[in-house]
Amino acid sequence: MKRAAIPELLDTDSGTPAEISASLADLRRINRWFGGLATTQSLIERVASKLGTRSLSVLEVAAGPSEVPELVRTKMQKRRIEIDVTLLDRAASHFGNRSNGSRAVVGDALALPFADASFDVVCSCLFAHHLGPAELVQFVNDGLRVGRTAVLINDLIRHPLHLALVHAGRPLYRSRLTQHDAPASVRQAYTQEEMLELLEQTKAVKAEISRHYLFRMGVVIWK
Repeated sequence: MKRAAIPELLDTDSGTPAEISASLADLRRINRWFGGLATTQSLIERVASKLGTRSLSVLEVAAGPSEVPELVRTKMQKRRIEIDVTLLDRAASHFGNRSNGSRAVVGDALALPFADASFDVVCSCLFAHHLGPAELVQFVNDGLRVGRTAVLINDLIRHPLHLALVHAGRPLYRSRLTQHDAPASVRQAYTQEEMLELLEQTKAVKAEISRHYLFRMGVVIWK
């Protein structure tokens, strides 16, 4: 199945406030039930283990309502690992009503508004598939500039069976935006082989790609 770049409605804020809210709720359920949360936690744990550290500063790019990094932070605290999270998104309205104390910054994911080596790790969840090949290389390189250790990517794997499952799940979606965006996300996601080829064009020292539950890809890009 060839990759197809299909604009997603949620990206362009197409929809009423109620539709956008319902779509974000769909996204939260997808991350909780179908591997998103577990994949990010696995990646963070891998970096913490390799560094032998009990604390990490994390920049979450395209964070939106930021449920994934905040739930991961809570889970890691139970393992006695402290995660200091900074959120970045292109619009302040995407952060929603938060009361968790994480810093929130409005900025461009392809030109991160931070100094070199500002964070231990730069992380993203369900963002990479929105980027074309050249943009993905640009994002990783700027993430490597801002991060001291690694860039982490949690994203979908493009596969015909994955697309079939997404279509089968339509009755679960509460928003018409999700009904459009979910299959669009799979169609424009990368395969593991494509991701590896693109990462070879970056400034990374090494990239590790792992497969997770229900067609999730976890990538650790070491600086």
